[in-house]
This record gives sequence, C-alpha cells and structure tokens, in this order.
Amino acid sequence: MSKQAHNTLAAERRKARHYGMQALYQWHMAQAPLNEIEAEFRTDYDFRHVDSDYFHALLHGVPAQVDALEDILTPLIDRDLNELDPIERTLLRMGTWELAHRLDVPYRVVINEAVALAKKFGATDSHKYINGVLDKAARELRKVEVDAGS
Repeated sequence: MSKQAHNTLAAERRKARHYGMQALYQWHMAQAPLNEIEAEFRTDYDFRHVDSDYFHALLHGVPAQVDALEDILTPLIDRDLNELDPIERTLLRMGTWELAHRLDVPYRVVINEAVALAKKFGATDSHKYINGVLDKAARELRKVEVDAGS
C-alpha cells in the first residue's frame, strides 16, 4: 500500500471511529435499534470520506460483544462500570473491541485513536484514564504485539 493510500485509509478510519463513538453513545443512552442509528448517521452526515465498512463493524460489533467486552474491562478499572462517564464507557468498549477483534490495527493506533476521541468528547482528564485502561487491555489481548514493542 502506498503512503498516500495508507494516509487516506487512516483518515477514513478516524472518521469512522468518530461517528462510531457518537453512534454507540446514542445506542448506550437511548437504546435505539442499531439499524435506525446507522441509517440516521448515513443520512445526516457526509460519509464520502468515511470507512463505512469500519463504521458498520464498530456499530454492530461492540453491542454484539458488549458483555464480553465489559468482562474484560471490569478487572482493569478502578470503579464499577456503571460509574463510568458514558463517553468513557463507550470509548473503552470500542477500544477493547478493536484490540480483541481488529488485529489488522496496531494496538498503539487503537489506543491513540481512543485517547484523541476522549480529548475531543470526554471530561477534562478522561483521556489519561482511557489510555491507562486500554494499555492494560492491550497487555492482555495483544501480549505478543506489546512484548514485541511494535
């Protein structure tokens, strides 16, 4: 893959995560059907420069695995899941899902993207919390990759 194609894919994935986080937040808060949320986002936002397959995978993958993701997260956090800010909880679910199911994405990219979204949407220091928890998750879910230092 050329550098330009790689950069384009990275930008399209970043937008997919941005919309994915918002859509998953909406699902968490309103419990609306995923297909309705997806249709709404595809209608209301310009998806020409979005990796729409990745958006779809996030939006449907996280809720399908939510219990397993939260089982992974529970021992890694310092409070009950229900005490987490909804943005933090959504980002931790997304990041953990990517670490567990998207081995094509380097663990550092997963963490960095979640941290960037936390800085944009989360509480003042939530990005530090997201970084710490996802780093612990990566050590469990991507041990070989983390140990290799890649």
